Amino acid sequence: MALIPVTILTGFLGSGKTTLLKRVLTEAHGQKIAVIENEFGEENIDNEILVSNTNEQIIQMSNGCVCCTIREDLRETLQLIAAKRRKGMLDFERVVIETTGLADPGPVAQTFFMDDEIAETYLLDAIVTLVDAKHADQQLDDRQEARRQVGFADQIFISKADLVSAEALHSLQHRLAHMNPRAPQKVTHFGEVPLSEVFDLRGFNLNAKLDVDPNFLHEAEAGHDHRDHDHEHAHHDHGENCQHPSHHAGQGHHHHHDDDVKSFVFRSERAFDPARLEDFLGAIVNVYGPRMLRYKGVLNMRGAERKVIFQGVHQLMGSDLGPEWAPGELRQSKLVFIGIDLPKDILLQGLEQSLVNSNSPS
Repeated sequence: MALIPVTILTGFLGSGKTTLLKRVLTEAHGQKIAVIENEFGEENIDNEILVSNTNEQIIQMSNGCVCCTIREDLRETLQLIAAKRRKGMLDFERVVIETTGLADPGPVAQTFFMDDEIAETYLLDAIVTLVDAKHADQQLDDRQEARRQVGFADQIFISKADLVSAEALHSLQHRLAHMNPRAPQKVTHFGEVPLSEVFDLRGFNLNAKLDVDPNFLHEAEAGHDHRDHDHEHAHHDHGENCQHPSHHAGQGHHHHHDDDVKSFVFRSERAFDPARLEDFLGAIVNVYGPRMLRYKGVLNMRGAERKVIFQGVHQLMGSDLGPEWAPGELRQSKLVFIGIDLPKDILLQGLEQSLVNSNSPS
């Protein structure tokens, strides 16, 4: 039986998660979606959608979707609705987990990797983060939860952009891109987003492409403290239809924020020594794992004709063989790290030392 895809919807208080979720649930897409909510609040999925009261743990919605509150652990709730589905008591094709505005998405994501029973039933697709353009700078300044939510994201939606100036919006987009260069950003109005940008993003698929955008390199070279290493370039990808921050818009705002959630990218055309790299990454994850939010790479390993794809969340790391290097393709390793106050110099030096010597065959 195919695994059930799961989307984690996160964002700080008032960012518009519920507006987006309501739109997804009421859109005539023909999909049956189970929604797990950390808690019901006044603004959460309310009686206009629900057909029964919120005291029940599992609620069948009028459009065939299912909604359940977390009264116990997330793992138990996931097991419960899966069991009911197997027995024909519930009918759903995918799951959306809406976290509270103060939640750290990390432990939610880890549930899908740490528990064998959950991993045999569900497939974590992506973490989608909403950011309130009007209040984002203050929230990002004051609350690490808000910064973590950005760092974990596979897709960022910016809400309430109509309430701020174009310069302020560009400045925010620039800030978010420095925190998380691999998450496309999209400005959204009242949750109006195509389902293709919410579901089936394959953010945790090992063979999904590593999103990088060469434009970020130009900003780095302009003095944004994003490049101090031969192999290191930082990029961002905002997708084809997204508002793209210009290199100069809001320039005066860019240096006001020294966020603890930062990202950097390592590149090298020299191959990695497999044993050295495994030892180094194992040691780094063991020490800094709690501060490593998301990390992902396409690796050129010595002696391997296929790419090695790896990614991790906190201390959990996995790798898989990707496609073969194409004839004439530049064999270049690319790794992106997003984390909280990560020791960039130590990471860059360790990765450099994990490469084969320049005079060794690759």
